[in-house]
Amino acid sequence: MSIFRSERNSAGLLLAAAALGLILANTKAGIGLLEANDAHIGFPTLGLDLSTGHWISDGLLVIFFFIVAVELKYELVAGSLNSPTKAILPAIAALGGVIVPAGIYLLFNAGSPYLGGWPIPTATDIAFALGVLAIFGRALPTKVRVFLLALAVLDDLVAILIIAFFFTTSLNLLALGGAILGVVVFGALSQLLGGRIVGRMIGSRPTGALKVLICIVMVIVAILTWDFMYQSGVHATIAGVALGLVMARKPGASAAHALQPWSNAVVLPLFAFSAALVAIPSVGIAELSPAFWGILVALPVGKLLGITLAGWIGARTVGRSSDASSLLTLKDLVMVGGLGGIGFTVSLLMNELAFAGVHEVADEGTIAVLLGSGVSIVAAAILVSMRSRAYKRARETKRSGALVE
Repeated sequence: MSIFRSERNSAGLLLAAAALGLILANTKAGIGLLEANDAHIGFPTLGLDLSTGHWISDGLLVIFFFIVAVELKYELVAGSLNSPTKAILPAIAALGGVIVPAGIYLLFNAGSPYLGGWPIPTATDIAFALGVLAIFGRALPTKVRVFLLALAVLDDLVAILIIAFFFTTSLNLLALGGAILGVVVFGALSQLLGGRIVGRMIGSRPTGALKVLICIVMVIVAILTWDFMYQSGVHATIAGVALGLVMARKPGASAAHALQPWSNAVVLPLFAFSAALVAIPSVGIAELSPAFWGILVALPVGKLLGITLAGWIGARTVGRSSDASSLLTLKDLVMVGGLGGIGFTVSLLMNELAFAGVHEVADEGTIAVLLGSGVSIVAAAILVSMRSRAYKRARETKRSGALVE
C-alpha cells in the first residue's frame, strides 16, 4: 500500500475513479450502478438507514477528514501555521479564495432558488493540488509547497466550518452531547496511548498488549461518536475532524500515517466514483441551471483571481515586515491560484449537501465540479510547469555564473 502514499499516484487514481464513474453512469451499466448507489443499507436498532452513496460520503469519508484534522493540528502546533506571522499570508490568500468564488457563484444565481450552492466552489482538494504540484513542479522551491499546503489546510478548515454551520439539519442536543462526550473520551484515551498519563501512574509506558486494548476501545468510541454526530443533525464527517483535532500528536501522526494509503487507495476513489455516478442531463446548453454555470466559472476563475489578488495585497501590506525571500512572487501566486481551483473531493461533498433535495441540479453541479476542476487541473499543470522551468533555468544560470567566477 506504500505506493498510495505518493501524491502523484493518489491524484491519478482519484481522477481515474471519477472519470470511470461518469463514463459508466452513461452506459448500459449505468442504471444498475445508480440503483446500487441509491440502495439503502440500514441498522434499525441504531437508527441508521443510509444509501450506499451516503455510507461512503457520511461514513468512509470520515477517515479522510480525520487525516486532514491531524495534519491541520500539526501545522497549527509545529508546522507552517504555528505562529501568526507564518499563518497570516496564506490565511489572507485562502480568504480571498473563498470570498471571490462565492461572490461569482452568487452573481450567476442572483434571483434563482439555488443561492444555497455558494459554498461549492470555495473548496480546494489538498490531495489533488499537491499531486499536480508533485508531478509538474519538481524544480519549485520549498516555500511554494509550504504556502500551498498552508493555504489548502486553511481552506479545508473553512470548508469544515461551512459544513458544520451551514449544512446542519435540525439539531438533536442530546445526541450532540453524546458526540462531545465521545470526543473527550477519545482524546483522553489517545493521551493514554501516548504514554504520558500511564507513565506517571505506573512509572513506564504502556506495553504492547495495553496499547492494543486502548486502540480497540478508541475505535469503538470513534464509531459511537460518529453515530451520535450523525444522529445529532451535524454532518457526520465533523466527527472525524473533532477526533483528529483532540488526538495526541504522536499517536495521531501514527494513525494518520497508517490510514493515509487506505484513504488514498480506497476511501477517496470510492467517494469520487460514487459522486460521479451521474447521468449527463439531456438538455441544451441554454437549459442548464445557473448553479451549473456559477460552479463552472467560480472554481477555475474565482479561485485563481481570489487567491492571487488577496495574496498580492497581503504581501504588500502585512507581508512587508516578512523576509523578502520567503514571499511568493505574483507569478507564483497565480500558479497557486490555479491549483486552488481544483475543488474535486470537498466540492463534490458540498454539492451533495447543498442540493440534497434537488437531484437534477445536484447532477448538474457534479458535472460542473468535475469540469471546473478539470479546467483548473489543465491550467495549473501549465502554470506549474512554466514556473518550475523558470526556477530551474534561474538555478542553472546562477550555477554557471558561480563556476565562471
